[in-house]
Amino acid sequence: MLAIFLFGVLNIYINYDADRQRQTVRETQGNCTIWGKPPKTLVAQYQTEDNQERTNLLLYSGWWGLARHFHYVPELLLTLAWALPAGFESVFPYCYLIFLTILLFDRAARDEKRCSTKYGKAWPEYKKLVPSKIIPGLY
Repeated sequence: MLAIFLFGVLNIYINYDADRQRQTVRETQGNCTIWGKPPKTLVAQYQTEDNQERTNLLLYSGWWGLARHFHYVPELLLTLAWALPAGFESVFPYCYLIFLTILLFDRAARDEKRCSTKYGKAWPEYKKLVPSKIIPGLY
């Protein structure tokens, strides 16, 4: 039980740390460190609905260098940690994990379309820098 608990806590930490990395890079315009090194970023320009030019830093180091939607991985693993104490005799404790997996993979597909439209020519370049969509090295 302690191992499952620590596994869950680790995934909560990773989820918050991934969000913190992205927020810190954007707040400091990249004048910070990620895992002890300057962050790797791609400047992406886009237009708002009221036709104002904006720029955004797309982070491709730290957690965000592993996959474009990496933050879904610790969410799914935390959900797994919630189900593991029930054992493997029934699928019912894993229904939320199954539901969330379907939901997040679908959301990642929608996010990809939205980011492609929003960031235009910068998005294919970002996809080359971070080739995995969700699961590093697999998908």
